Amino acid sequence: MLLWAVFPGCGHSEVEPLEQERGLSSTVDNPLRSTNSMTPNGLIMNGLIMNGLSTNGLIMNGLMTSGLNTATFKDWFNANPEGYSSMVMKYVVGCAVQSGQSRTWTNPLTHVSYSWNGVLGLTPDWASGLPATEREQQLLTACLAAHVNKYGLHVLVSVQGLNAKGVALPLETNELTTFSVLEGAFFGNLAVGGSAYVCRGSNLDGTESSLRACGLASQDNGVSVECPPLVHVGACSRYCVLDSTKTYFTQCTYGGKTYAPLTTRLRATDIYRCGDGVCQVSEKCGTGSHYNNCSDCGSSR
Repeated sequence: MLLWAVFPGCGHSEVEPLEQERGLSSTVDNPLRSTNSMTPNGLIMNGLIMNGLSTNGLIMNGLMTSGLNTATFKDWFNANPEGYSSMVMKYVVGCAVQSGQSRTWTNPLTHVSYSWNGVLGLTPDWASGLPATEREQQLLTACLAAHVNKYGLHVLVSVQGLNAKGVALPLETNELTTFSVLEGAFFGNLAVGGSAYVCRGSNLDGTESSLRACGLASQDNGVSVECPPLVHVGACSRYCVLDSTKTYFTQCTYGGKTYAPLTTRLRATDIYRCGDGVCQVSEKCGTGSHYNNCSDCGSSR
């Protein structure tokens, strides 16, 4: 699991990841809803995702024992800060492998054993040991990007879309009503050195914020201020096509390239508003009503 510490400061301060316990398998709340606590500074900004997907050998060697037992994977795993490679693999396996399956690996240098659980099953062929297809690379990118969280805190989200075989992720009873806020869609292909994109499914005004600052944000376009190098492209309606039920996006086209996306939804209670009298982690000290200058958190010191 990931452990988090809150450091004192004005209102709610930034959170930083503590060292991950080694050798522990990860858990999620249930197979269709994901907790996301990957921090951009711990993953994307450190290059563990952007470089790891193309250099750890798994994309070409498959996500089975044969791929995990290569020298390339061992070297990649041990070259990163302690705990981070296992965190990356927790989400890689969770995204790629179906629920009820897991992947285990013993580090030949430290003799520590790891077990990572499958959850969404987005890439059946890659999970079976075959090289990842382009669509599988795109879905893995979308899934990892959808789980990046600026603050490193767990936020329950609904993940929807099609796996690489075109099979829809199933919905639980009342899932769409519980997760009523359409956050947006994530897409791209980091495995070939490309970018990860996010489009906006709903709008936030200046008073509103969310722990999901990497996804649902007031920023419209450009490299994410909150979570670089994720790229905001604006409203999903400009780039993405909804399925026939208007539930999730089936494809997104940006820069002349069409991608397989994943759609995310939030609970309305996870959208915060400056002025409600409560200082949230996503709000900053100030005297106004904007989430970056919020009187709920007191004046700056």
